[in-house]
Amino acid sequence: MCGIAGLMTANGSPPEAAILDRLADALAHRGPDGRGRHVEGATGLIHDRLSIIDLATGAQPLFDDAGHALIANAEIYNYVELRHELGEAQFRTNSDCEVPLRLYARLGLGFVERLRGMYAIALLDNARGRLVLARDPFGIKPLYYAETPVGFYFASEPQALIAAGIVPARLNPSPRDELLAFQFTTGRATIFCGIQRVLPGELIVVERGRIVERRRRMALPLGGPEMIDEATALARLDTALNDSIEVHQRADVPYGMFLSGGIDSSVLLAAMARLNQRPVRAYTIGFPGAGVHDERERARLIARAFKAEHVDVAFTATDFWRLLPAVAAALDDPIADYAAVPTFRLAEIAKADVKVVLSGEGGDEMFAGYGRYRDRLRPFWRGGPKPMRVTHKLAGLGLLREEPADWRAGLALAEAEVARGTWDVLQQAQAADCADWLAHDLLTKLDRCLMAHGIEGRTPFLDPAIAAVAFRLPGRLKVRRGRGKYLLRRWLDQHAPMAEAFGRKRGFTVPVGAWIATDGKRLGPLLARQPAIAALCRPGAVEALCVNTTGKGEAAAWHLLFYALWHRCHIDGRRPFGDVFETLSDGC
Repeated sequence: MCGIAGLMTANGSPPEAAILDRLADALAHRGPDGRGRHVEGATGLIHDRLSIIDLATGAQPLFDDAGHALIANAEIYNYVELRHELGEAQFRTNSDCEVPLRLYARLGLGFVERLRGMYAIALLDNARGRLVLARDPFGIKPLYYAETPVGFYFASEPQALIAAGIVPARLNPSPRDELLAFQFTTGRATIFCGIQRVLPGELIVVERGRIVERRRRMALPLGGPEMIDEATALARLDTALNDSIEVHQRADVPYGMFLSGGIDSSVLLAAMARLNQRPVRAYTIGFPGAGVHDERERARLIARAFKAEHVDVAFTATDFWRLLPAVAAALDDPIADYAAVPTFRLAEIAKADVKVVLSGEGGDEMFAGYGRYRDRLRPFWRGGPKPMRVTHKLAGLGLLREEPADWRAGLALAEAEVARGTWDVLQQAQAADCADWLAHDLLTKLDRCLMAHGIEGRTPFLDPAIAAVAFRLPGRLKVRRGRGKYLLRRWLDQHAPMAEAFGRKRGFTVPVGAWIATDGKRLGPLLARQPAIAALCRPGAVEALCVNTTGKGEAAAWHLLFYALWHRCHIDGRRPFGDVFETLSDGC
């Protein structure tokens, strides 16, 4: 897993070496194990490498006999099978990323259809004068670009495009409003003016520094629910779990997993344990004495049952105040998801032992675990279906100078798009979440928090084998008796009864409201004085909010705190200085 960047000039002139240097330096944390560069004609490619597979010969860029060059932030999980199919003799390395290069030579732009994995790829076809960018269908790996009069630029993170001087750090108001409304942003536009996302599953062709073609590969299977019985579905799920987790463990470096004690991570541990001869290394975090559910006790029980090497991490208010500025700095494409802070801490601990971590992201989306999905299925006598995400986190509190308008437009577009096909109402809700919430919140969180520490995150639930089984399940095998993930629970109940698969779902809660309220009198004035907050909020409202974080106040206070830290770092250009209080005091 790596950082990639590059450019193609519009007038055909060679790329400036200084710009390529700045791009590479800005992404160095993603690839501490090596750096590669290729300049040909109007195009320059940069690669910062985190070595996971083929440590000896897998340096990039990679080249073939036709003169194509490739850089990738990728793990191609079916590379073993594809190498055998294509013929081992033609390969120069043992790298999984040489496979897409060889496929492109045979299939052209259709090469991505054969890839199973997570990837952000840039491929230079100089003979045709084109640069090809491609991102995996779920959007597990990030990729951003900027089109300017001078040319086309791309990078694994927006901050690299800003650090290289390609675009200024200028706030885009609509995505900013989305961030404050529901903690992530939607669609192609980012929170930075002039920087766009390559969408999940998108392939872009660039010629003469301009985009000339777009294609899209969808992550989810077409077709409505398939009417199969429970026994058949369980057998298919068991096969798919074995298949996905086996290929997600392919690595030439040590790997582990994040264990929360919930359904998804418990399934991962149970499946990993039967595929590994050595004990699985599992990392759990909890919040002692914070008044929220601490998952460590359940995680310990499950870890013992599967003889895992269990690392138990306690996370306190001190950790929260210390780490939050660094987390905001890492999340250049911002998400106000409080789970990012403990995720960042787990990665900080895990980097001492492993270079790859398997995680349960995607389990709720694939198997319909969220309560909002059940709300979409409500019968008319209970009020009928309830739309998702209709409440603004900051609205209606007397907090904002101006109540927001059109803040839900991006989500509405995604919902309209998924409603056009043959999916039922539950599948539509799942697909809408996959389009934005999954890609632009959960997966961004995992990528940035782990890559900040040089660790690769892998998500076995976001795999074609799992999606083929889970997404087309009939509703009765997804939601039953008020619980989601019915089939996944049934599998876990069979293979790990100690996990209490049909117990009440508690969810992962970080006690940010209590921590903010405890230090609210100190935090409130500092937060209110931040120009980014003062421009949005009424005088006195922020101070009052920080000492009373009950109800909606908890989410509102957290969103404003994260946004203030993020804005200072990524818009104002002031890097974190100490803990939250020191950072907010700096320059005020």
